[in-house]
Parts: sequence; structure tokens; C-alpha cells
Amino acid sequence: MLDIVFQGAKIVDGTGGLWYRGDVGVAGGRIAAIGRLSGESAKEVVDVGDKVLSPGFIDIHTHSDFVIFHDPVMVSKLSQGVTTQAAGQCGQSAAPVDEKYLQLLESYVGFVLAGTKMSWNWRTFGDWLKEVEKLPLAVNLATFLGHGTLRVAVMGFEDRVASGAEMELMKNHLKEAMSAGSFGLTSGLVYPPGVYTPKEELWELAGILKETGGLYLSHMRSESGGLLDAVAETIDLGRRAGVPVQISHHKALGKDNWGAVKRSLKIIDDARAEGIDVTIDQYPYEYCSTNIRAILPPWAQADGVKAVCARLANPSTRARIAKEIEASLDISKPCNWENFMRHGGGAEGTLVVYCPNTPQWEGKNLAEISAASGVSPIEAAFDIITANDGNDLACYAAIGADDIKTVLSHPATMVGSDSIPAAEGAKAHPRSYGTNPRILAKYVREEKVLSLEKAVHKMTGMPAARLGLQKGLIRVGMDADLLVFDPDLIQDNATYEEPTRLATGIDLVYVGGVKTMERGVHTGAAAGKVLRKGRD
Repeated sequence: MLDIVFQGAKIVDGTGGLWYRGDVGVAGGRIAAIGRLSGESAKEVVDVGDKVLSPGFIDIHTHSDFVIFHDPVMVSKLSQGVTTQAAGQCGQSAAPVDEKYLQLLESYVGFVLAGTKMSWNWRTFGDWLKEVEKLPLAVNLATFLGHGTLRVAVMGFEDRVASGAEMELMKNHLKEAMSAGSFGLTSGLVYPPGVYTPKEELWELAGILKETGGLYLSHMRSESGGLLDAVAETIDLGRRAGVPVQISHHKALGKDNWGAVKRSLKIIDDARAEGIDVTIDQYPYEYCSTNIRAILPPWAQADGVKAVCARLANPSTRARIAKEIEASLDISKPCNWENFMRHGGGAEGTLVVYCPNTPQWEGKNLAEISAASGVSPIEAAFDIITANDGNDLACYAAIGADDIKTVLSHPATMVGSDSIPAAEGAKAHPRSYGTNPRILAKYVREEKVLSLEKAVHKMTGMPAARLGLQKGLIRVGMDADLLVFDPDLIQDNATYEEPTRLATGIDLVYVGGVKTMERGVHTGAAAGKVLRKGRD
């Protein structure tokens, strides 16, 4: 007897191939039969009613490493149809931890903590995974080791080349993480301490990935004026180490760089023709999001948030930083660092969404805050950083609408939300609540950038293959992570003004064959698992 039969479905199977009509049977948490199953007995029969039955969506790029400790269900993901998410992105992960540098680590990951108070009762990656396994997860979790966290655990925020002993310690931490089940290594090369990292350090660590079958995902050194060089650097690591690489949230920041993605995609096509395994993930929004410190020059961000705040408290240093930022805002001149205020359209395009100690500024851009506070936009940003000890978040209007379509259409691109969780009651980027339905509503139904089948593939079969999971396809033997949705009604509802509005149009979400959400309401099920590379 089958546990569930989904009858009369329009099956979009995750391969990218054309949809077809049929029934799907589930037993023991896996897909057991596909075809005409009206004669089969089952404990539960779901009349799909000619709606779409697809694999559960796999969000390849999230920052849910900490939010799961106070929100293990994550209705924000379930309402989008996400049944598996991958955390530890952009160089930031919850482990390894060295007590000596714990305060620095907390400042490094502060804006993705989203107010979560952590016990930090782990030191290794494996110990952290054991803590996560104690949680009543409703969504599966795959994890990566963050290079920035790794470097902090070994040498803090020091701007220098790692010693031989430090490199060995980093490699040992990476080996331990891979043995525990990490899917690979991520980097965040625009953020300290990643920005201080020579490429040779990454090459050496990539050797461990080669040995252990890991992936390398990179928030590259530049997504603006240095975009093409950064893409080339990422690909070169894959070439040298012989490991699969992925460009995180691929885009060209700033109007002066829009259109450059056509050249970057050509570089990727050439690399793939050469035999280098390179892919892309992308979120479908014109605003990016990170902390407000991203407007500061790299030297001003050295040694952690306390050091940043101390520099901003020193009048002469503060004036120097302000002068450098002001000069960098002139887009007619080159800039050798990634200033998000420059690329995000200046003060008007810098939307502050989280600053818990100055909540009156949440939901306002720097131009509005400047007018209300009587200081320049740059000084307003400095005041927010210091008042909140660097625990803040902003959205930047930096990405071209046509570029989004160009990247999304590319065959090497899969969908990842880059979701940064919001603290209780705070605003955040709407991508945390809307990414996957937005793809289907805006880029499939409305603008017809993708077919339904290709879009579903980029959110299911493609990321599953990248991670090596028994998920993402409607095939006998695959995990029964499944969705029923109406392609005519599915809709993202989150906005920058109301970023936590849940998506609609997904009738049913099953995780491992367990009904987990029904018409936007969590059933109480907690069938999610911690996924470990090579074991799931």
C-alpha cells in the first residue's frame, strides 16, 4: 500500500523537460510510483485537480545558519515552496569557533544573527551540526563552511598572509567540516577578513575540496568595476584545483556597470567549453542587501566592528573615511573598492532596513534620514553604524532589470534567495519571503523570460544535482519533497515596505512525504533533516 497518491497532476518533474499528466505515489518518504495509479490503494489520496505537482524547491543560497535556532520551522521558506535550503554562504558560517576570537566572530556574522542570542556551545563544524540536529526543523538544511569564519577562528581579522602553521590549521578545520558533512567552502571576498585573503590561500584550501569532493561558492572580490577579473579569478581556482565552482548571486552592481554580465557570461561559457565546472546562482531583485559597513573602504573595516566604531569616533579618522566615500561616489571616476552606496544609487538608493538601537530610521533611505537628522547622508550612515555597534542591514538599488533577465536566462544559472533573516519586528529584503514565487509569477507568467519547466528546473533538479542530493526530481526512488501549486495564482507578496508578507498560491508542501504546509498554514510537522554530503 502506498502512503500517498497524487492524482490528476500536471507533472513538472524538475528536469526542465515538458510537463505531462499523471499520478505520483509515495511510500516511506520516497517517490514509489509514477503513472496511472487509480487502482492503487493508499492511505491518503490527493486530488491535484490539474494543478502543478513539482519537486520541492531547493534554495541554494541562504543565511539561515542562526535564525533556525529561534525559528526552526521557517514558514517564510515553506510558503515559497522551499523544502531544502543551503546555508553557510558568502564566507559566513556558525563554525569553527575559537574562544579567543569569539567576539570578532559575533561581529562578523552580526547582521545575519538577526537578534538571535547564541550559546556558542560548539567549536567544530561537526559539533554545530549536532546542535542543529536537535532542532524541530521543518525544512531540510544543507551546510557549507564559510572561509571568513574559518579565517577568523585561526587569525582573527588580521590583514596579512597566513603563516604555514595557520594554513595547516585552516586546512584541518576544513577537513573536519567536510568529514562532518559540509558540502564545501564559501568565500566572501568583499568583507573583512575575506578581503585580505590572497588567492594563493584559497588555492591551497581548494586542494582539500579536491580531496573531499567539495564545492567552492564565492561572493567574489568585485561585482562592479572589477567584475570580469573576479569571475576570471573564481574560474581560475576551479581550473587549478579541479573542483566545481559557483558564482554567488551573479550581478553587475551600479548603473555604470550594467550590461557587463553579457561579457561575464561569455567568460563562463568559454570556461565550461574548456571543461571547467562553473555555475551561477541568482536572486530576482533590483536591490541587493548587506550591512551598512559595506559603504566603508576596506581599511576602515579592519579588525572587527569595535575597531570600526572606534575609528568613526575619532574625528580625524572619521573625516578621512567620509572624504574617501564622498570621492568614490563620483561614478565618472574608477573606484578600487566595493562601495555599495556608490553602486546603489547614492543616498536615495540606500534603504536602511534594520538598526535596532535607532528603529526610527528603519524603512527610510539615507537621504530621508539625512534630512530628518540634519547631517549629511554619510554622517547619518556613520551614526547608525556606531549607535548599533555595526548590527544593521540595508538594501541598495544596484542591479539592472535587464541584467536580471540576462543572467536568469543563462543555462548555468540556478535560483538562490541570498536570504538574510530579519530580527523580530524588523524589516529586511523581500527576497527572504518571495524569491521562488517571484520567479514563477514575474519571470514565467508575466514576462515570459522562462518557461514553467525551465524555471522549476532552476529551483529543483539543477541545485539538487549541484549538491548531489536524492531530491529535486519526480523520479522513482527520489525523496518525496513535493509541491502542489497553481501557476496562474502563485505570487510573491513581500515588498520593501512589508517584506514579511507570505507568498500565496502554493496549496501543499510535503517534506519527505510528510504534509508540512497546507494553503499557507504550517501543519505542525517537523520532517526536515540536516543533510550531510555523501549521506543524503
